[in-house]
Amino acid sequence: MSIEARHISKLYGEQKALNNVSFKISGGEITGFLGPNGAGKSTMMKILSCFIPPSAGEALVCGYDVQEEFNEVKKRVGYLPETNPLYLDMYVKEYLGFLAGIHNLGKKSGARIEEMIEITGLGLEQNKKIGQLSKGYRQRTGLAGALIHDPEVLILDEPTSGLDPNQLRDIRQLIREIGKKKTVMLSTHIMQEVEAVCDRVIIIDKGRIVADDSVSKLAGISGKESLVIVEFDKAIDTKLLATIPGTLEVRNPSSNVYHLLSGSDDDIRPEIFQFAVENKLSVLSMQKQQQKLEQVFQSLTGNE
Repeated sequence: MSIEARHISKLYGEQKALNNVSFKISGGEITGFLGPNGAGKSTMMKILSCFIPPSAGEALVCGYDVQEEFNEVKKRVGYLPETNPLYLDMYVKEYLGFLAGIHNLGKKSGARIEEMIEITGLGLEQNKKIGQLSKGYRQRTGLAGALIHDPEVLILDEPTSGLDPNQLRDIRQLIREIGKKKTVMLSTHIMQEVEAVCDRVIIIDKGRIVADDSVSKLAGISGKESLVIVEFDKAIDTKLLATIPGTLEVRNPSSNVYHLLSGSDDDIRPEIFQFAVENKLSVLSMQKQQQKLEQVFQSLTGNE
């Protein structure tokens, strides 16, 4: 396992930021670490990157304990915090050279800097001062710095905060490319971010994990209804539609369009087709709507 948390708790005075948190993340996986503000996301990431110790439990990165073997962990982790710490008076290439020196890359420094500039798309900006860069290029510079020592694990805390739509697209694509070769843990509270980038989602609320599954499967775990929207060629009594097996509720928002709610595990479309045949109706359109990840998040974190 690239990352393993075992019963991690973290106290700030009497406040418990993390409460008995356990999870494992395998290599080559992009995992979204979601939660509302104050849920404990940043605290967990700071523990995994050796910035703060846990109050209880243990965390391993690439098999090394973050408390007992922190130097080995730091060699294998690239960390980009939410407040991207950059030296604004330094030039981009100069900054990356500075970080290469910190990591003792020696003769590999030059080639590694050039590689990072190419991977992160900083070619046209490499000779500018960081303070002159847009927010998007500052994020790219932060990513290049986090990757300069070729870590096995990349931990990103709110990496797209404050970016415009074009910058969002570019950074997300970059993260996806990086995730093909490295383990990426991505903290965010933006649902679209997770759906666009992540393979797996861990949701944390009030310091506890409330969900851990793939993005596709997570949309079905909150226990809410699924919805089928169907349009017939003519009107039909909603009471008759309510007799379709598995149907919990029927709504008629407009003309011959009907919304049929069923249990989250039920697909009632075959029954709707059978109903149409028996009642000599033509189905003009039919669509099953999956729950949005945002709805699941709101349900699990109590923020509906």
